[in-house]
Amino acid sequence: MSCTIVVGAQWGDEGKGKIIDILAANVDIIVRYQGGNNAGHTVVIGDEEFILHLIPSGILHRGKLCIIGNGVVIDPAALLSEIEMLRGRGIRVDENLMVSESAHVILPYHKVIDKRRGAEIGTTGRGIGPCYVDKMARCGIRMVDLVNKKCLKRKLTANLKGSTEFDFEKIYRQYIDYGKRMKGRLVNTSLILNRAISKNKRILFEGAQGTLLDVDHGTYPFVTSSSAVAGGALTGTGVGPTRIDRVVGVVKAYTTRVGEGPFPTEFKRGFMEDIRVRGQEFGATTGRPRRCGWFDVVIVKHAVMVNGLSEIAVTKLDVLDEMEKIKICTGYRYKGRIYRDFPADIDVLSYCRPVYEERNGWMQDTTSVERYRDLPGSAKAYLSRLSRLLNIEIGIVSVGSKRRQAFRVR
Repeated sequence: MSCTIVVGAQWGDEGKGKIIDILAANVDIIVRYQGGNNAGHTVVIGDEEFILHLIPSGILHRGKLCIIGNGVVIDPAALLSEIEMLRGRGIRVDENLMVSESAHVILPYHKVIDKRRGAEIGTTGRGIGPCYVDKMARCGIRMVDLVNKKCLKRKLTANLKGSTEFDFEKIYRQYIDYGKRMKGRLVNTSLILNRAISKNKRILFEGAQGTLLDVDHGTYPFVTSSSAVAGGALTGTGVGPTRIDRVVGVVKAYTTRVGEGPFPTEFKRGFMEDIRVRGQEFGATTGRPRRCGWFDVVIVKHAVMVNGLSEIAVTKLDVLDEMEKIKICTGYRYKGRIYRDFPADIDVLSYCRPVYEERNGWMQDTTSVERYRDLPGSAKAYLSRLSRLLNIEIGIVSVGSKRRQAFRVR
């Protein structure tokens, strides 16, 4: 398989960083295609934990080319800081990292706007949404503009016209400096990717957030500002749909969500605290505690459909090791009707009652299991049931945060 897309099939935080890290070992290029430094992909190698916000997780493998695509919005300060962090920990970041010259740039005023307006839907306040707004309004500043003084001055002047809140000269000088430091990385990444595909190079497309946070297909308006589904990999990199061979969806063995918005299977407070501690459910980007709940078949079926998933990877199965009974949500009950498919109506999602089926837990430690066949019978039965309900094969199972704590199902 030469071109594989990896997407989150819930509300983000599914463990994509680990799955991407595993798959990256067998590819040539890893490309991030949407979102910004509101994402956080965690990879554990031995006793070391790496949290990456903009740079593809494949940077942790030697000999791989990593690309930040045109669909990503970039805070240059955050990107440069991430590069220095990796270098400080012995990771090479030189010509193995390229950045799309067409990617849009987050500026100080985007962050101010985000903090003022984004609180009610639980954004990270990093300016991602307002940057995408400017992109769609055709007044955005792109990475290529940072190496064109006249263009940057013209665009920045227009965007700050009438504002007394921001120091034009300070921002202008700061971003010209960012341009100087980034110039060697700025390239036409679409051209590089398509040439690589023509040479049969293996490419992994790395998504951020999750399907239910997609601006079109998620729990709108409690969503991110980009296309977090597989289609976003195409628009976010300039690679056509006929080039894609496989789409892998990542899910947790239960469900989590950060920020505001409907969450039908959310646990009650006491039980949620227990799972949150057991699963270390705290945001990699903000540190915010994640909301936790039972596995929701309705939302994942939706993700399977809109992404055209080829298979799924199930993470954090081990977090369920001590549960006597495990519930699976198979539908929503609202005003006398049962919904088996994902509803667009936010009121249905907010006020429905989940319809559950209950299964026996396995009450055994799975963190040392290295082969699917060695999982407890009830764990295999749980995974098999999810596969049948979703009508999709499970390709990978993860039973811990470390690289070695994952295995193929077949």
